[in-house]
Amino acid sequence: MEELKQIIEILTKKNKTIATMESCTGGALVNNITNIEGASEILKFSAITYSNEFKIKMGVNPQIIAEYSVYSFETAQEMALNISKFANSNYGIGITGKLNRIDKYNLQGADNIVYISIYDKDKNIYHNLKIEVTKKTRQENKVEVIEKIAKELLSIINLKD
Repeated sequence: MEELKQIIEILTKKNKTIATMESCTGGALVNNITNIEGASEILKFSAITYSNEFKIKMGVNPQIIAEYSVYSFETAQEMALNISKFANSNYGIGITGKLNRIDKYNLQGADNIVYISIYDKDKNIYHNLKIEVTKKTRQENKVEVIEKIAKELLSIINLKD
């Protein structure tokens, strides 16, 4: 994926790092990042927190999940912030949502919406994306989500400091 290659090059030049906390994408983002040479220069840490229990263990406030649901911008922001803090990275990416699947443990929310938050520690701001997945398979939906995250992250890191 060309955008991810560009992201690695730019972050390396800027001496900046990222960390990810993924849920519904199951590590697809970090897998795509690590498929590119030079990823070890910018990737600090990644966690796959499929369950609420492990989102909370990684720092997500349980009150946020209770109030807004695990499928929300608020939870994605908590994921992005806490993974950035945990890894001491410049950018934290939180991904939560459903890929055309009913979650019997978390019935709230549409079954085809993914919430993404990219936290910029240096500016203390969040960039949020809401993606309605449209593909038939989980794998295709993951690709769709990763492509949109890559485009958004590339535009964020290209902003002047």
